[in-house]
Amino acid sequence: MPVELVETKLQGALPVHLVGRDGLEAAGLAPSAIAWAKANGFSGDAGRTLAVPGENGALAGALFGIGDGEGALDLGALSKTLPEGDWHFASAPAEPELAAIALALGGYVFTRYGKKPGKALRFDVPAGVDAARVRRIADGVFLARDLVNTPTSDMGPDDLEKAVRTLAAAHKAEVSVIKGDELLARNFPMIHAVGRASSGAPRLIDMIWGQPGAPKVTLVGKGVCFDTGGLDIKPSSGMLLMKKDMGGAANVLGLASMIMAAGLNVRLRVLIPAVENSIAGNAFRPGDVLASRKGITVEIGNTDAEGRLVLGDALALADDEEPQLLVDMATLTGAARVALGPDLPPFYTGDEALASDLAAASLAVEDPLWRMPLWRPYDAKLSSKIADINNVTTDGFAGSITAALFLKRFVEKTAGWAHFDIFAWNPTDRPHGPAGGEAQGIRALERIISTRFG
Repeated sequence: MPVELVETKLQGALPVHLVGRDGLEAAGLAPSAIAWAKANGFSGDAGRTLAVPGENGALAGALFGIGDGEGALDLGALSKTLPEGDWHFASAPAEPELAAIALALGGYVFTRYGKKPGKALRFDVPAGVDAARVRRIADGVFLARDLVNTPTSDMGPDDLEKAVRTLAAAHKAEVSVIKGDELLARNFPMIHAVGRASSGAPRLIDMIWGQPGAPKVTLVGKGVCFDTGGLDIKPSSGMLLMKKDMGGAANVLGLASMIMAAGLNVRLRVLIPAVENSIAGNAFRPGDVLASRKGITVEIGNTDAEGRLVLGDALALADDEEPQLLVDMATLTGAARVALGPDLPPFYTGDEALASDLAAASLAVEDPLWRMPLWRPYDAKLSSKIADINNVTTDGFAGSITAALFLKRFVEKTAGWAHFDIFAWNPTDRPHGPAGGEAQGIRALERIISTRFG
């Protein structure tokens, strides 16, 4: 982990003073530090770090502005702005665990292709914080970020399967894979149709961990390793970030890492339909009608709405077991970004208790989520004249809602189902994470699962 969190008190560690807006006098600083801050125009504005020299010119500590104190994850900026060395908080942060998580997440650097590692920082864990839990959460987030940041040349369906097997081996989980034409024989026709035009065979990856009699938690992640749009091809600008179209798979694997590392009392199942939506002579076409595992026939109104197709088959399999909790995560629609932007993923569920828990957990761990409605009157927009359903609407309205309604057709038995339409990407640098692949919603879900089943 780039920022080392230390549980034993570091001798000689320098203090970081957290200063509220216009709060220099109330921060317990020495007069010389106050004078230095004023001379440098530091008044506690959120996100600013100021190194403080001692009497002999050596570094004596640092000030960090917390503004009005509304964002604990803003402390992640310290991982980039502090000079290298050993540090501790001069006084306890308002949210000690979130502060530790922020420090860990803020130090992330994706180094696979030569980028230099971050600064060598060690930080005393605030009193009362479970450092092992912080590390588990950070490791899960980093796994999701690493997978999303890796280009498709090194993260095709074969590579995504290898990543699952690596994670499974670390936690003694079992993995089975249904691949290529076997998908047709085993009744996963939509996964096969979406991925058959790629040189990397489509597959359904199935990982199982935990005791058979434990409460069942199933995670389904969209694993479209690259999306050209298919025959309804995207413009070049629309393909630039399509390596991240497996962001749902990356996020459920990050969450699975947290669950398994914690040894939670669940029987965990992770299902990932891993495909590449490519163009070739055997690509599925607009106007085709696909069979599905559920028995629902689907007319293809647009080949660029492929994620809901592969998820439909995987969700039908997951629903057969009626798990206590069924979660799917997908970089599914641009409409979700239009509605809520890149930082606030919508989620959909008909389970009121789960919705309430998600809203509370989202606020508690600063992992933004927003509930959107499964608005039944829009179901009719997915009608088809020749099949049971179309994969898109004709008017283009409410795209994220209608995509969720499409998925809901494939979940009939499981009451505790939630769908997350995530972006899995930071467009710009943030205090707790650089621009690039991002984990969204999984820290909130980890809180719920550890509370319900820990």
